[in-house]
Amino acid sequence: MSRERSKGIVGIFILVTVLFFIFIMFAFYTVSQMKQATSLGGGLLDSKNSPIAVIPLEGEIKESKKVVEMLLEAEEDKDIKAIILRIDSPGGAVAPTQEIYEEVRRIDKNKPIYSSFGSVAASGGYYIGAATRKIYANAGTLTGSIGVIMQMMDLSELFKWGKFKQETIKAGRYKDIGNPGRAMADEERQFLTSLLAGTHKQFMDDIMAVRGKRLKKDITELAQGQIFHGLEAKELGLVDEVGSLWQAGRAIHKELKLKGKFSLRYMKPARKKFSITDILQETEDTLSFIKDKVSAKTSPAYLYRP
Repeated sequence: MSRERSKGIVGIFILVTVLFFIFIMFAFYTVSQMKQATSLGGGLLDSKNSPIAVIPLEGEIKESKKVVEMLLEAEEDKDIKAIILRIDSPGGAVAPTQEIYEEVRRIDKNKPIYSSFGSVAASGGYYIGAATRKIYANAGTLTGSIGVIMQMMDLSELFKWGKFKQETIKAGRYKDIGNPGRAMADEERQFLTSLLAGTHKQFMDDIMAVRGKRLKKDITELAQGQIFHGLEAKELGLVDEVGSLWQAGRAIHKELKLKGKFSLRYMKPARKKFSITDILQETEDTLSFIKDKVSAKTSPAYLYRP
């Protein structure tokens, strides 16, 4: 192969690589703008000078860092006089939910925090909302689901049918609890039931700490995992007002006697430096987002149980 031809191939490779990265950066920018337009209604009522900050809490709750960072930022900003947690979440893991709950309780003592429920604010989503001083929900918001769940599979009969033999070496009789290769023992089931009952009690106690006097029924009756729509939740004292995010914002603006024209300031997670792993992840998220937009269609109401 001649030297000129080799240089030509290298040049083409470099050109393709540069074009690829340009495409990726353009895709990141385009998707970020689409996401912002989707979540903020094209930027309406998004003012950097607003004294009311809106912090989004969306999707499954897997970690607390991003939401807590936005809470701390809003807490330290002297121009922000109130915070609205915009919750659209079916719940998630216990620990991060409790971490966010505790920060909301702490900050609310000095700077008022309210919550506005979107389509779904169930389980852990409701847990966090219950930490705020007042909850606004849409009439059709799915909320409640006060309970704890743990699901495991017993595949022992399938393993037997497939002649699959599993060997487990352990120290501690509960170490392989939930092993799908065998049926769960009664002792193990009782152990897990007791564990979840303790977590369930924490859930109920934390709700009672803030909303105890507002509930129309005993907490044990309301905390059996049932789902309520916004209107019913208000009747039961699980939420305070029925209204949209913007109705909540206007009410808060009036309640706190804030100066100037009503507007909202949407908080965003702090940006971080990208690594190769982050770029690959963003690429996957970008392709998934584009795919969802292309194939988007009306989705039915759904319930998620973490």
